Order: sequence, then structure tokens, then C-alpha cells
Amino acid sequence: MLTRNCLSLLLWILFDGGLLTPLQPQPQQTFTTEQENVIHLPGRQLHFQRVKRGWVWNQFFVLEEYMGSEPQYVGKLHSDLDKGEGTVKYTLSGDGAGTVFTIDETTGDIHAIRSLDREEKPFYTLRAQAVDIETRKPLEPESEFIIKVQDINDNEPRFLDGPYVASVPEMSPVGAYVLQVKATDADDPTYGNSARVVYSILQGQPYFSIDPKTGVIRTALPNMDREVKEQYQVLIQAKDMGGQLGGLAGTTIVNITLTDVNDNPPRFPKSIFHLKVPESSPIGSAIGRIRAVDPDFGQNAEIEYNIVPGDGGTLFEITTDEHTQEGIIKLKKPLDFETKKAYTFKVEASNLHLDDRFRSAGPFKDTATVRISVLDEDEPPVFSKPLYTMEVYEDTPVGTIIGAVTAQDLDVGSSAVRYLIDWRSDGDSYFTIDGTEGTIATNELLDRESNAQYNFSIIASKVSNPLLTSKVNILINVLDVNEFPPEISVPYETAVCENAKPGQIIQTVGAADRDLSPAGQQFSFRLSPEAAIKPNFTVRDFRNNTAGIETRRHGYSRRQQELYLLPVVIEDSSYPVQSSTSTMTIRVCRCDSDGSILSCNMEAIFLPVGLSTGALIAILLCIVILLAIVVLYVALRRQKKKDTLMTSKEDVRDNVIHYDDEGGGEEDTQAFDIGALRNPKAIEENKIRRDIKPDSLCLPRQRPPVEEKTDIRDFIHQRLQENDVDPAAPPYDSLATYAYEGNGSVADSLSSIDSLTTEADQDFDYLTDWGPRFKVLAEMFGEEESYNPDKVT
Repeated sequence: MLTRNCLSLLLWILFDGGLLTPLQPQPQQTFTTEQENVIHLPGRQLHFQRVKRGWVWNQFFVLEEYMGSEPQYVGKLHSDLDKGEGTVKYTLSGDGAGTVFTIDETTGDIHAIRSLDREEKPFYTLRAQAVDIETRKPLEPESEFIIKVQDINDNEPRFLDGPYVASVPEMSPVGAYVLQVKATDADDPTYGNSARVVYSILQGQPYFSIDPKTGVIRTALPNMDREVKEQYQVLIQAKDMGGQLGGLAGTTIVNITLTDVNDNPPRFPKSIFHLKVPESSPIGSAIGRIRAVDPDFGQNAEIEYNIVPGDGGTLFEITTDEHTQEGIIKLKKPLDFETKKAYTFKVEASNLHLDDRFRSAGPFKDTATVRISVLDEDEPPVFSKPLYTMEVYEDTPVGTIIGAVTAQDLDVGSSAVRYLIDWRSDGDSYFTIDGTEGTIATNELLDRESNAQYNFSIIASKVSNPLLTSKVNILINVLDVNEFPPEISVPYETAVCENAKPGQIIQTVGAADRDLSPAGQQFSFRLSPEAAIKPNFTVRDFRNNTAGIETRRHGYSRRQQELYLLPVVIEDSSYPVQSSTSTMTIRVCRCDSDGSILSCNMEAIFLPVGLSTGALIAILLCIVILLAIVVLYVALRRQKKKDTLMTSKEDVRDNVIHYDDEGGGEEDTQAFDIGALRNPKAIEENKIRRDIKPDSLCLPRQRPPVEEKTDIRDFIHQRLQENDVDPAAPPYDSLATYAYEGNGSVADSLSSIDSLTTEADQDFDYLTDWGPRFKVLAEMFGEEESYNPDKVT
């Protein structure tokens, strides 16, 4: 009750003092203020009655979260027409009417019947009405007012985005920005301090600080080292009521990580590293690993290793393992225990990514000493040369030593060496090797013309350990011995013109030698001694391994001599000297004034283009065969055409008359061959009548009647006799064809010749009984019969 009275007094002071904005007065209606939250509904006045202006107060307040046992009083409605006689009834409608708020119909008192939450609904809009109880008519126009829920501090601040994750570089200065947090309060920020939040750190000091108003978190200590502590968990509190006693609070966690910076140089855990390496390690193999420690992280911990120039470092190289940041030492050159047993050098480790802020702290590098001890191993023998090259003359006797190979065991305890030829090579059958001395000798006679070079391998093994072997290649060149005489290279035949003059070069020849001629070898050309006596031709040596065939006469005659044989002697310049005599064939040909060949015999014509006598004979034989095939083909075509002329149905002559004839039917098994009537022999018998001219007036010829069942030959012979003796017969070049009809057809004859009946007396209905083959014929004659206009139905 005390709270309600204080609130009423405060509202009265505000309105009565003119602190609220007045609304425009309405005619006949006035809202005035009285004590304790009363809304006056002005009654009806006369139009000429002066109405006092009143302040309008149309808003009530009600506290949220009211926990009293009685309904909470809100305010009172009162009409100027209510005289207190109980004739006015007050009604309430709008938001929450009847469910949240109730009104006393007589007094107009408004109460809240349940607890309200401002965060759920901050205000309610209601409408009030004054009604006459008797007439049920409104005494006042409906009036609208608001009931506002007054806030209390019932919500604590909340961090909607928490928990937070943040990071800050290590070694950051004091006050470096880390993160800003924000808490929200659901209370009314416009009323009191219920929503005014203040931030503070409950856990995380003295490393971090927070601004009480903005919630910005900053570093509070200098030089925080990630390598000492990387993760921090800070507890932040947000408290309303400006942080005063009795305010509500909310908390959140901020996980802060210190990110790495390159503030630490790499360091070797020890100053010297010892490695042991077998002397047989292959080039490029990894022989050991060393590592420098860098407490930084990520790219700040990437290390580059280098061998410090100096004694022993030239045989090795070092690279960085990207995953482990270790230095991998690799072999660049082969090791030999017998030559050097240990190597010492220095390795430097440095950071790749430097931070300029920490350069003043010193060099970001470190060095260490690496000592490598070479381990002795049992090694195979070593040949004195990587390749042996030897020479031997062909036809060298079997067993001749042509060279030797040498291999040694370089280990401390030297062992004897055994030699053998690799069985997989091609030279093991032509050569042998002494297993102890390593001397190589021939095993067969060698022929340079068959194989001029041999390439095979020799294996050397230790007697103490035969499994340790080494191999070397042997290259043997077979030297040539002058054993073949030179010969004339093509051509062996040439031609000379009949009108050739003395001293004319008709052909240039060269020489070929199957031996491997040494550089600068010369071939000499000359005539044989027997041909040098009265020669028709001579040989001129050009001294450049070629020679020319030169004429010695003025003109040559094919009639006197067609061929000349010229023996040519050729010698080489090797030792021993080899020579040979080659015979050239010179053919005499007829040439024009320019020396071009016009005609020779057939062999002389084709030989210059590279055809031999055998090839020429083969070509002529093919031509003869082709001609015979053509003649035979033409003869066959003529014979075929002649037979076709005599047997074809389409035989064409001048004034040909052809008559079709019907066969004798099914019983006519002795049908005649009409081809016999067209035999040209019948025409040849009457050649004498070619010049007989028929008379201008042709008399009718009397023909004896043909007897029934007369043979066809007799019939034809009879007709021929009639034509032969008939002076009115047609000329010779007219062909008369005689037809003959057989007897015994089941269907009888279809011909109208010698028919006793006329066409009009014929009845063709029987054609329909002959089957489908005579269907068209039956339809044709049936139509003509039906179309006859003379026939009377």
C-alpha cells in the first residue's frame, strides 16, 4: 500500500505540475486527474456550458513479478456522470481483459490477478466503457488507456557468444589487445540500473586485464613466453546494477593461446656427433642424421643445415628433413678405408625465418662437429683399367697371346685373384684367358671380313671369397691383312660410237677391295700385256683410284666387229701387293653427231639401263604370251558372234519375215528345232539364184495339200522345192520362215486358220476352265462378246 501511495503521489506531481504533454480537449469530454490513479470519464454537458480544461492521464503502472497474496491494485476508472448512486456500470476490454486484469463494475477499480513479466510483455492496451445500468446504453465514448509493466531487476547478464577463444603473440607488450566480450541483460535499460553491466576478471590475473565498461581484454604482463606457458583460461564476470551490492551477475570463460614468434635460435644438444660408415656405401646414400633443437613452433622452428667449408666436408652433403627438421648427411663421393679412415667437419644450423625484433639477442645459429669413421669391408678385386682395348691381325695362329688384364685385392689381407671370360658374352669361343696371369690368347682363326670387332667381359674373383667379383669390358679390333685383290666396280660393260675419235674417254671405272684398305691406299690401272699389242682401246690412270677407257682408232664398224673385250689389270698398294685382271665388254653402236646412241642391237640398248640378257629374254617371252592371248580372245569373240547370228531369235537380215507358230500341245513330244530352218547352209545351196529377178506379175502358186502326220523334214523339203522352181519366188536376200503345227493338243488349236466357224459363232466361256494362266485371255474375249451390239439378248 505504501508503494502504491508513493507511486500515486509521484504521478500526481508530474501531471499537476505540467510535466506531461497535454492532449487536445474534446468537446463535451474531459479527462481530469484525481487522487490515487483515477481516470475520469467526463459526462455529457450542455453545448453552452463552459467546460473546464483537464489534463489527460491515460496510463497505469503495475510491478512485474508481484508475489502478494491479494490481487495487485492497478488504478481506478471514474465517470463524471457517476453520482455514486450505483446507476453506472464499468466494463473493460482489450489485452488481458478478464485473464490478466479485472475491473469492479461498480467502483471502477482495476486489479492484476496474476504475476506479470516485463520481458515477456512490456505493456497492455485496454479500452474502458461506462454504461447506464438501466438503459444498457453507453454514457461515455469508449476510452483507450495503457497499463505498463514496471521493470524490476530479475535477469542476470548473459554472455551469448561464450565461451570465447582468443590468441595473442608471445612477448607482446603490456596492454596488447586480446579480445572484447559482451554481456546482455534482459531488464529494461531505460529504467534504473537493472541493465547497467560492469565487467571484471575473477580468474586470470595478473596476466590479463579487462575494461569494466567495454569488456576489452588486454595483456597485463610483459614478455609472456609461449615456451614457458602457452594456454591461459580467464574467467570473466558481468554484474548489473552498476556492480553494486545486490546486483545479478553472469560469467564466461575465455581460452587465450600465446602464438609463437621466432625468439629462440636452434641449439645442438651436444658439440660433437660420431658416425660410422661402411666404405662400400653407395654414392647418394644417407649415412647419418644430426639434429638441432629449436623450442619455437611451425615455420619459426624450420632449420637450415650447412657444412662449414674445411677439411673433409667435400665428400659429404647435408639436407633438411622437412618433417623432423633433422640434418641428413649424404655421401657425394665413394669412400675407401685403405685411403682414409676418418673425416671431421663442422655443421651449422640456422633459422630460415628471422624476426627483426630479436636480432639484437644474438645470432640465430649454432655449430657442431661431425666425425665420420670409415669401416673396412671385404671388397672385390679392382681392375687397373675401366676398359681394355686390344688389336690382333686376322689369320693370327691359334694360341697367340694378344694382351693381358690385371686386377688387385686392395683389402688389408690381400688375396689372390682368378680370371675367367663371362660365358654370356660372344668372345668366349674365340679367345681364352689364363686364370692366374690374366693373359688373353686367340682360340680360333679370326677373319676381319666376317667380324671386325669383338666385345666381351672378363670376371675377376677373390680366391678367399669367390662371391666377391668384379667385371671389365674387353674390346678387340681385328686388323686387316691384304689378302683380296681389287676389282673393277660397275659397270663391266660399256658402248662406243661408230664415229668415235681417237683419244676419246668413253667410260670411267673405279676399283673395290674387300680388304679394309688403310688410309691413303692407291689403286693403279693398266692394260694386260697381251692386249697392249695393237690395242683398239687403252686405259688412262687418273691417279685418284679411277681410270678412263680411251679409244685408239678413228671410227668403229659394227659390220666388221660388234663387240670388243678389254682386259684391265688393277693393283693395290698394300703389303703384299694384290692384283687382278677384269675384262670389260665394249659394244659398237650407231650415234648422232653429239655422241648420243641412236641404235644398237637389242642387248646393247637395254644393257646401259641395267637389264641383263636373261631379263631381256623374259620380257620378250611375256610380250609373245600377251599377243597370243589377244589373238585367241579375238577369235573366240568372232566365233561367238557368228553362232549368235545363226541361232538368235533376233536374227536380222534384209527383208526378214518371221512368223510365230504354236507348238503341238502336250502330245507334241517330237517338236521341231526351228534353228534348223535358219542354217546358212540352206542359203548357200541357192547362190545361183541371186541374180534372178521376179516377174512383175506374181501368179498364185499352187501348193499340194499337206498330208496329215507328215514329217517336218519332208514338209520343209517340199516347200524348198516349190521355192526353187517357182519363178515368182522372192529374191535370195529374203528369208521365208515356215511354221508347222503339231497335232494332239488337249485344248485343240486356238488358231482361226481353216476354221469352219466365224468369230461371231465362237463361245469363249471354256477359257475360264483352263486355270489362272488363261484368266486374262478369258476376260478379254468375254468382254468383246458382251460388248457386241449385233448380239440380241
